[in-house]
Amino acid sequence: MESDMEESSMKKGIRKKSVPGDHARKQLEHLKGRTYAITGEVKFIQEEDIRLETTRTRLSNVLKRHEELKERLTRDSDRMIFERLQKEFEAARAAQTEEICLDGEQWNDGLLATIRERVHMEADRKSMPGDTSMLPDPHFHGKTTYRVGNKVICCLEGARIGIQYETFFAGEPCDLYHCVLESKSFLEKMTVIEHTVPFFLPIREAENDFLSSNAMKFIDYIGELLQAYVDRREQVRLIKELYGNQIGELYHSLPYHVIEFVLDDFDCKVTISLRYADLGSVLPTRIRVLAWPVHPSRRVSITGTTNKKGNVALGTQPVPARLSYAEDALRTMSLPEAYAEIVLNLPRALQQIFQNLATA
Repeated sequence: MESDMEESSMKKGIRKKSVPGDHARKQLEHLKGRTYAITGEVKFIQEEDIRLETTRTRLSNVLKRHEELKERLTRDSDRMIFERLQKEFEAARAAQTEEICLDGEQWNDGLLATIRERVHMEADRKSMPGDTSMLPDPHFHGKTTYRVGNKVICCLEGARIGIQYETFFAGEPCDLYHCVLESKSFLEKMTVIEHTVPFFLPIREAENDFLSSNAMKFIDYIGELLQAYVDRREQVRLIKELYGNQIGELYHSLPYHVIEFVLDDFDCKVTISLRYADLGSVLPTRIRVLAWPVHPSRRVSITGTTNKKGNVALGTQPVPARLSYAEDALRTMSLPEAYAEIVLNLPRALQQIFQNLATA
């Protein structure tokens, strides 16, 4: 029995003895684990980059389908309506006896009531061609059109009032749009029976909100929507035309009230996001311009530090910096002017950002 106890004690003693080189082996395993941790983190980031590239490709395909859908929605029938109404407006203006330009208070509800009365009297007269007892009143039977700012208002056949909207950009004429109003009688409310306003602008909502209670406000509001839409659209077209080689990605909604694009022609990635408060706005109200100091495609290595527990922690990734001067420019200037201002001052702003990061 004593021999068994001695043998057991000898075995325990053997287990307690440290094997030469055991400590070094554990250190090597620990370092190997750290290497695997760093490699794993790098692999994870590479996988993230692949996923981002996949997302970017999918987004590009979505934008392409978006453009195709927009083209299909501008159907041949819409073009036919535009051509027919344009010819009708041209005929009405060719037959006019005078054109009256209205300014300020001259454009009012009283004048609109006069126009409505004129179109209904003309329709009534034509519906009774055999009645010769009614002498034509030159005041009501004259062909008069009215110009109010960028709107031309004329009387069309069939007791209809036609409004032709002219749009401009940088002083140059752009697109023409039409809206035709009709009412069964002088006392009944008017309705929109035809128009060439883009489908994504809320003409039906405006009709419900304004036309029955304030037709003049409706007519003016549609003109403001159209001019603002064309202005935003042309601003985007111009920066693509002038600075397309610097813009990496560009997205916009159909009415151009959401615009986002990226500048890639610099040592960092600058993202610009614009939101417009309403569809009648020409300048954005919500603006965010961010500069990412390190371009993802140029981040080739990542170093890690070991904390007290032996775990590897990667260095914190650079956070984007807001470019306040760029946001101020976009808030007060047109998009092409603001873009030129941003690019002009961007190198100095980036240098300051890098210096702040280096001293942080």
